[in-house]
Amino acid sequence: MGSGSKKTKSSHTTEAEQGTHVFKIVGYTHKKGIGVGKFIQSGIFTVGGYDWAIRFCPDGITEATKQYASVSLVLMSKKAEVRASYGLSLVNQTTGLPESVCSETTTRVFNSSHASCSSTMTLVTRGSKLELKSAGYIVDNCLTIECNVTVVKESQVSKTTAVLEIQVPPSDLSEHFGKLLEEEEGADVTFSVGGETFPAHKIVLSTRSPVFRAELYGKMKERRAWLVTVEDMQPDVFKALLHFIYTDSLPDWDDLDDNDYFEINRHLLVAADRYAMDRLKLLCASILVDYLAVENVATTLALADQHNCDRLKEVCIEFMASSGKMDAVVTTQGYANLKRTCPSILVDVLEKTSRYRKT
Repeated sequence: MGSGSKKTKSSHTTEAEQGTHVFKIVGYTHKKGIGVGKFIQSGIFTVGGYDWAIRFCPDGITEATKQYASVSLVLMSKKAEVRASYGLSLVNQTTGLPESVCSETTTRVFNSSHASCSSTMTLVTRGSKLELKSAGYIVDNCLTIECNVTVVKESQVSKTTAVLEIQVPPSDLSEHFGKLLEEEEGADVTFSVGGETFPAHKIVLSTRSPVFRAELYGKMKERRAWLVTVEDMQPDVFKALLHFIYTDSLPDWDDLDDNDYFEINRHLLVAADRYAMDRLKLLCASILVDYLAVENVATTLALADQHNCDRLKEVCIEFMASSGKMDAVVTTQGYANLKRTCPSILVDVLEKTSRYRKT
């Protein structure tokens, strides 16, 4: 973010208020027979700043439903429109627990100016569902209805304000360590690799690699050793290894063509395995996957097997089996070398290829 940029913030908040009302009907049997569509009503209760009531129709709401009792939630506030959800329950007086007969978990609109001021009626068969003694709803001629209401309040958008912050730049740790390697200040060990020398810092190397730690501080070498000869490694590969140790990144190799880029990553993977640097090994393996081809897949498979790169090994086998170019792979020198040095791997390749051909 540049020095001239500005950051602002705002928020959108929607709150909800929940309330529960218990409506006890005493003398239930005396309410029966009041007539179809007629109701008894609870006291008015307030949730979310709006007034509500429970209505109970013991003889149903129409002639067609007069064998059913009904219960409903009604918005009593005048000239109001409210978004709410609700649940209506009959209390089992044996257990004391409410048992849901209707639950509208999706928020709906109650509008006191027309028919949507009440909930959809919930019907309960009087004989079998409601009035049987075994049901436990009516005890001592009392029926208890419980209603839970959740009112969604008006949403609010806060005023847009400036964000007060202190901008922290990205980490420059790798840059500082890169300069430490480049400028050689305080170097206390020198590596001789293929006729070239590379000054470095023991403490950095030992922190990043357990192998370097054993060589530079353990019994494998004298503690005051300042010159270490590295056999069987190219200077540019060791230089790349040091670059990764100090910066946790690979050097810029923009001047290399694809073949040279593939080769140096192949050698760097070997170096990473040698010095037990697992992240670097996986990084090199991922690059080799991007450059897999008929000409190098067998060689890469042998490399993966030799240096315990299981995932790279799996990818190579998959490539050889599914590419449809197995005949071409067989003609390469890499395949001939693989057949001679790692014949057991070819069993996996052939089995995988056979399964692909069957499908």
